[in-house]
Amino acid sequence: MVRYAPSVSTPTLEVFGLAAPRELAFREEHGGFSLTLKRNCSISPSGLACVFVALAVVVLAIGIGFAIAGAWLILPFAGLEVLLLGGAFLLQARQAADYERIRLERDRLRVEVAEGRRVARYELDASRVGVEVEGSRVMVREAGKKLELGRYLDDASRKVFGAELKKRLRY
Repeated sequence: MVRYAPSVSTPTLEVFGLAAPRELAFREEHGGFSLTLKRNCSISPSGLACVFVALAVVVLAIGIGFAIAGAWLILPFAGLEVLLLGGAFLLQARQAADYERIRLERDRLRVEVAEGRRVARYELDASRVGVEVEGSRVMVREAGKKLELGRYLDDASRKVFGAELKKRLRY
């Protein structure tokens, strides 16, 4: 059996006549599409963990050095610093994994929004969905339900995303 990879359609975003670096990769799937939007994070959660471990080792080594030299009161503050730094890194790592996944399958628009530990799933009738670009917001509406999409995109990319989503839902 031969399996073909789904094709990828990437509408380009042009600003002042130049192609911008950000593209939207709509994956063509079974007569529909799939698109996953994520935060633009400069470091992965595993990279962040490595940075935390390196900083924790340095801080604790300095604290232990001062404790050996007789200034033992530095060590509890070094431990507190490592705990607070770990908490801040944990909060950042949780938000780094946030995403929006938008799929069109068999006349159903499925949207999955992950924020921290919460994952919300929405299912809308694609034939009745309206897409509106309100300023810098992309709103999807269907039978009283209202959902904002593209929160992890910049304003220019959000407008391109809204136009492309509207075009694809009108097939």
